[in-house]
Amino acid sequence: MELTEKKLSSKLIYDGKILRLHVDTVELPNGAQALREVADHPGGVAIVALDRDDNVLTVKQYRYVFSRVMEEIPAGKLEPGEDPREAALRELREETGATPERFTELGPIIVSPGAYGEVLHLYLAEGLRIGAQSPDEDEFLDVARTPFDKMVRRVLSGELTDAKTVVGILKVYALRREN
Repeated sequence: MELTEKKLSSKLIYDGKILRLHVDTVELPNGAQALREVADHPGGVAIVALDRDDNVLTVKQYRYVFSRVMEEIPAGKLEPGEDPREAALRELREETGATPERFTELGPIIVSPGAYGEVLHLYLAEGLRIGAQSPDEDEFLDVARTPFDKMVRRVLSGELTDAKTVVGILKVYALRREN
């Protein structure tokens, strides 16, 4: 069965700093038409950062959309044309002050394919040297360190619900089980 939808038209709703929102009219495989609400995003990076004692560095920050402080692995938005690896190293340094000796690509994830166009590139940073944080002027972060095994338990229990954190921790856990 053919599953592809064909875009017939697009209406821009909002063009902001991070998101571009549009509503597209598409032709479905059966010939009918439907609307698709789409949020374009430039993409991002996220890093599972492990210090020499096997602690995961996380950042705690207020997330306005959920009206609460959330704990997450360091992450950030890609700038137009920016290499994801370089962006990840930059975000790790800015948010935590850490620079890794070893940096491993964990692969991309598609965050929410129903309407949100962000591809997030995951990395593992190990052998960290810690320096000073330099967050963006609108970022207010607290850095935490948690033993890796405890992070796995927090993810599995549902205590940590941020998708990039859940996927990143579980990918590293799976890699360790393979070796």
